[in-house]
Amino acid sequence: MSASEPATTLTTRFSSEDATPTAWSTAVGGLTEAEIFWLSTVRPDGRPHVTPLLAVWADDALHFCTGPDERKARNLAANARCVLTTSTAGGNDLHAGLDVIIEGEAVQVQDETTLRGLAELYAAKYGSDWHFDVRNGAFYGVGDRADVFRVEPVRAFGFGRGETYSQTRWSFDGQNG
Repeated sequence: MSASEPATTLTTRFSSEDATPTAWSTAVGGLTEAEIFWLSTVRPDGRPHVTPLLAVWADDALHFCTGPDERKARNLAANARCVLTTSTAGGNDLHAGLDVIIEGEAVQVQDETTLRGLAELYAAKYGSDWHFDVRNGAFYGVGDRADVFRVEPVRAFGFGRGETYSQTRWSFDGQNG
């Protein structure tokens, strides 16, 4: 099953009576347009770590960058499993929007052709302040190295808010758990 066609289920327990599952294409639209994401990782001692960051959606995955010595990079070196969350229109409004949660493993991207394409996406989405040069398998901006990570969804969740509330689960690995 490809990331573009996940198994989709509505969790009726947490949805309005007349709710329907949110289409994966709607979630991808939100992931593409959202500007701020929250990355959750686990510290080597087991404590959680959450931090906001910028990300771009490309080739069925979210991509983000971080300095190799930052806490999130050190956490991912020890345990690549992570969660990325964001909200679409409505943000933190209880009665509007869609929250999207992606579970997966962060894999470092070092292919320079792929990195150049991602650098172009960053600049197009976030503006010239987020221009990156690509060399030595990483992004470079304002002189500092930033390693780039790809998180392909294994599982994702969508929480729709509005006249109808819905909880949708998308599974990319054939599992529903």
